[in-house]
Amino acid sequence: MNQEIAAPPNFTVLLSPTPRGARLARLLATEQLRAWGLPLDRAAQIVAELAANAATHGRVTGRDFRLTLYVVAGTLRIEVSDTRGDQLPRLQQADPCGESGRGLLLVDALADRWGVTPGPRPRKTVWAEVRT
Repeated sequence: MNQEIAAPPNFTVLLSPTPRGARLARLLATEQLRAWGLPLDRAAQIVAELAANAATHGRVTGRDFRLTLYVVAGTLRIEVSDTRGDQLPRLQQADPCGESGRGLLLVDALADRWGVTPGPRPRKTVWAEVRT
């Protein structure tokens, strides 16, 4: 008897590395998480921060960034890949008077784990995991 094994849910989309693409990443992720019946708040904020970083720091003219969401063993994995593998993100103290520089601090506070995976050249993927 053949039994069909359900594949874990996944979602992938290519978006332009612009503020509009970053906003669309958050909107699409929110709708997908809602369709899967998963909590939205932390994950949507993480997507927003990682997508904004890809659009700001990972931007290469003519190359999109990719948002991928998938769930494995009760953990939502959020991945944002761009084509600036030479620009690795790092966690640093933000200027208290500055208007930017807090994105990865928020990701670090909201995610259960996060990191960066290089390659294949010239790409990198910044990922974050949230237990569901």
